[in-house]
Amino acid sequence: MTQEPLHERTTAPSARAAAACVGVVVAGAPLILDFSGTLFLESWSMLIVADLHLEKGSAYARRGMFLPPWDTAATLERLANVVNRWRPKTVVALGDSFHDPLAGDRMALADRDRLRSLQSGRAWIWVAGNHDPAPPAAIEGDRTDEIAIGGLRLRHQPRAGACPGEIAGHLHPAARIIAMGGSVRRKCFVSDGERCVMPAFGAYAGGLNLRDAAFDEIFDRAKTAHVLGREGIYAVHERFCAPE
Repeated sequence: MTQEPLHERTTAPSARAAAACVGVVVAGAPLILDFSGTLFLESWSMLIVADLHLEKGSAYARRGMFLPPWDTAATLERLANVVNRWRPKTVVALGDSFHDPLAGDRMALADRDRLRSLQSGRAWIWVAGNHDPAPPAAIEGDRTDEIAIGGLRLRHQPRAGACPGEIAGHLHPAARIIAMGGSVRRKCFVSDGERCVMPAFGAYAGGLNLRDAAFDEIFDRAKTAHVLGREGIYAVHERFCAPE
């Protein structure tokens, strides 16, 4: 799927949005990384979010592993806050939006209504993931395998080898940083300036240490972790990130 440029933004992002993000360039394209773990393409008024994993809690419950059943509501609440701050014309959910093909059937009515309200008045694109190759039919929005836009390629799973302009999810990157005698582990964006892997947004989505070999298969240059803080993003070179 190729996305044509949309009209220019008619409203500016809020002051809080501007203060809680950082601009980077990937394959010559300007990106805005938001501390929520989402990515904004200003020229297209497009918000990108990866790995929502809606209804992961109920999927685990079906297998006898009981987790608090509020992950979908919590994830949609956080997403609503981001949408309200950026007011995008298009939202792209970059795969594994639903934890399994039956997740839509298990969603509570209130959560369905919340999602529908977020979709109202804007384009919404579901990119296929390995957990949801065919998102629930009852859920509104367009569906595609990947999107080409402005020199970028948006897909769920990053491809091995050189792939300039790729924006992907799937790996759930996280950074472990040791300082002041302790350590902190946080979700992060990972980029080498040519491609970017986004953090997982879902409330129950875990994280894979960016020093894992899985990242070596797709990055052949030094990479930077853009670590998600409580109110901002902090760039940390990979050499300062510790393995598990």
